[in-house]
Amino acid sequence: MRTLITEPEGIYVDGTVGSGGHSEAIGRKIKAKGRLICLDRDSEAIRISKGRLTPLGKKVTLVKGNFAELDRINHDLGFEKVQGIFLDLGMSSFQLEQSGRGFSFNRDEPLDMRMDANEEATAYQLINQLAQKDLEKILKNYGEERRAKAVAKMITRERKIKSVDTSLQLANLIRSVVPPSRRPGAKHPATRTFQALRIAVNRELENLEAFLGNVPSLIQAGGRLVILSYHSLEDRQVKQAMVDWEKRCHCPPDLPVCACKKRPLFRRLLKKGIRPSQEEIKANPRARSALLRAAERI
Repeated sequence: MRTLITEPEGIYVDGTVGSGGHSEAIGRKIKAKGRLICLDRDSEAIRISKGRLTPLGKKVTLVKGNFAELDRINHDLGFEKVQGIFLDLGMSSFQLEQSGRGFSFNRDEPLDMRMDANEEATAYQLINQLAQKDLEKILKNYGEERRAKAVAKMITRERKIKSVDTSLQLANLIRSVVPPSRRPGAKHPATRTFQALRIAVNRELENLEAFLGNVPSLIQAGGRLVILSYHSLEDRQVKQAMVDWEKRCHCPPDLPVCACKKRPLFRRLLKKGIRPSQEEIKANPRARSALLRAAERI
């Protein structure tokens, strides 16, 4: 957390507390007068992390909420700006292994995939109710699934016979049209479809876009934003936002006086991002696709 923390007595936000691992590391780095705001959409994540973060005492405030609404949450808590924000956009071990919501293609669980139980749409509804062309669009746009048409066609054919109820049932359908790769360490054939459904159900890209639009007004000068992403769609959003924040005047070169009045808002600390080392991947195989980007408010 050295990249994030610039002022040990500052106010920091972990917008995706999960099981509390990152929050615990941040909390131990800030001093008694510092504050750590921990958010998550998942009520179970808040419950689990609360126990883990209790030793940090009054430094920590836990809030069930969406990082896309951080401007409102900060206002409600009485903070105008913070010193730093951290987001880990990946799935927590609890969500994959113990939530029972169908996030994993290795488990036979109901197709829910909601991070917030108050959301209306579930993966079951998307799979069993969407028109084939709309399902194909989700798989292609959110999962970058090359066989999106074949997968969508197989799902719509199957659900005419019986509904697709569970994660394992869906994974087996996908395997019938997406052959597994023989390359060492290759992804499961259902990875891209499950990713697409999870993104659609939880509106992940829309939430990230809203958050990035608010960030410049949330972080004080000298403060930092650190984001861990796990697939190209979200990383593309993060990278583009940071590049745009860093840009100066974009008026035509032949214009004698700047008309756009644009000034850089951030400077990127990691131009190409950082990927995990082989040792980190060995310790945590899920980290293999992680990419960390960071920027400092000017």
